[in-house]
Amino acid sequence: MGNVGHMDLTHRVSVPPPEPFFQAMKASVKEMFFPDDPFRRFKGQSARRRAVLAFQYVFPIMEWAPTYTKEFLKSDLIAGITIASLAIPQGISYAKLTNLPPIYGLYSSFVPPLIYAIMGSSRDVAIGTVAVASLLMASMLGKEVSAAAQPGLYIHLAFTSTFFAGVFMAALGFLRLGFIVDFLSHATIVGFMAGAATVVSLQQLKGMLGLQHFTNETDLLDVLRSVFSQSHNWRWQSAVFGCFILIFLLLSRHIIGSLKRGVNPPSVSELTFSTQYLGLTVKTGIMTGIVALAEGMAVGRSFAMFKNYQIDGNKEMIAFGMMNIVGSCTSCYITTAPFSRSAVNFNAGCKTATSNIVMATAVMVTLLLLTPLFYYTPLVVLSAIITAAMLGLIDYKAAIHLWKVDKADFIVCIVAFLGVVLRSVEVGLIIAVAISVLRLVLFIARPRTSVLGKITDSVGIYRSVSQYPTATRIPGILVLQIDSPMYFANAGYLRERILRWMDEEEDRLKASEEDTLQYVILDMTAVGGIDTSGISLLQETRRNMERRGLKLALANPGTDVMVKLVKSEFVDSLGQEWIFLTVEEAVDACKFMFHTYKSDIPNLTTMDIIDAQANV
Repeated sequence: MGNVGHMDLTHRVSVPPPEPFFQAMKASVKEMFFPDDPFRRFKGQSARRRAVLAFQYVFPIMEWAPTYTKEFLKSDLIAGITIASLAIPQGISYAKLTNLPPIYGLYSSFVPPLIYAIMGSSRDVAIGTVAVASLLMASMLGKEVSAAAQPGLYIHLAFTSTFFAGVFMAALGFLRLGFIVDFLSHATIVGFMAGAATVVSLQQLKGMLGLQHFTNETDLLDVLRSVFSQSHNWRWQSAVFGCFILIFLLLSRHIIGSLKRGVNPPSVSELTFSTQYLGLTVKTGIMTGIVALAEGMAVGRSFAMFKNYQIDGNKEMIAFGMMNIVGSCTSCYITTAPFSRSAVNFNAGCKTATSNIVMATAVMVTLLLLTPLFYYTPLVVLSAIITAAMLGLIDYKAAIHLWKVDKADFIVCIVAFLGVVLRSVEVGLIIAVAISVLRLVLFIARPRTSVLGKITDSVGIYRSVSQYPTATRIPGILVLQIDSPMYFANAGYLRERILRWMDEEEDRLKASEEDTLQYVILDMTAVGGIDTSGISLLQETRRNMERRGLKLALANPGTDVMVKLVKSEFVDSLGQEWIFLTVEEAVDACKFMFHTYKSDIPNLTTMDIIDAQANV
């Protein structure tokens, strides 16, 4: 094809200077685990100042407390009292959902909010128990231990599962592995939460219909079978009263609750680490921890976005973990930042995490003085409270939005929903995580590639011809854009896809009787990284092109890509002159060679062409 080395190219792709291995490894680890650079605040500070900053980093309350104002206190008092009015009845109801005595729902609204107020970084979330994690814990523990037959053991296992959930959360934060939670995509969360809310609501039919016996399974078919097989035992009075309470709650959103006496007793001695139940409690802790983290992190980020401030995801995980570890030692079960309670906190005008302290104080007063008042609260009222809260989690608007924007995301949402409703909450969670990981794998293993053409009347602007149909293809030159790193997971696909693009381009040129294909340019702008499999892909593609009489050129490979291409000697085999800074320069060089080659055809022998190719 000729040699472009003599061409006057303004720019060349530079090769970065070599970097020592350990220095490069240190930079990679820092970028992976510390993208927010938490140590930046310590640079250039005295030892005393560093100690203060470290203390503030671990306990954020020490950072904002010195600037706390009376205006903030007024707002937080109102918000705290407001969410306490919601936390008390919800706490009782969700404890019932977990098959725990109601008092543990109040305990869980006392200690964990205090821990979070000290260690959490969000100003808006309200801490407490959540229905989905409660149902998941009841479902998983209930398969091994009956809460009715062995209530003491069941409570011990609930505390131990909460302990392991806290350890799991805190470990993710300490090890900077918070990105693992991001494997639950928005679509899967919408479907999973809707499915879980549906299952929880169906479970309340036991209380709404006044049934004494009910299935321990959570799937739709078993629940409906249990309900209709006992139709002769339905109590219409309970059903009417429950519907009345439910309608009242849905219309007014004002809930009044009540409970028992005495603050949280210690429960360290009740944690059970026997080998017989260790696997069960660890598995339950991890599963409930994932659900709690997914909801808590999503809620915290959402409200932080509304108020235009940042939360530290890893610090949040540590805070969630510590409040559950401490909670498990003080008669509490799994807690996080529920959306309904946090939304009330946000709308009530909270300013800081002090609202959680106010809520905890109100719960403490209730525990000490008011709990006997709730002794005769009908179960149907609790069922109505749970159902009212659950209906708000079925976000049909989000599902409609997914359908409009991304049909694939909608399918993921529906599959996660059906997994929960038709099987169980834990199976639905596994399906949700599996779908999210599968989608990630598909994005990596099947990256987008596209043919580029020049935008009419532009200066060096090349875009996808499928997005811009008026973009002009360059005769004899195929410009391909690769939109992902080139790794072992997608090397095989990219190899086949590039060859297919070449075949399709040759067929198109043949059908239109245009110039034959001579050059293929790979736009590497979006290729952020490459491994040895990716390099082998380029080597094989180059050799395949040479056998077909074509020439490969690269445009704008990044720093990491260029370093590896040099070390692997691919640059030497391709030729430095065939690596360009921009697609425009690559096209201009190929045009020059293409037209020079065409004009010399009458005077060229086969050996001349082979020699010219060898010199490239």
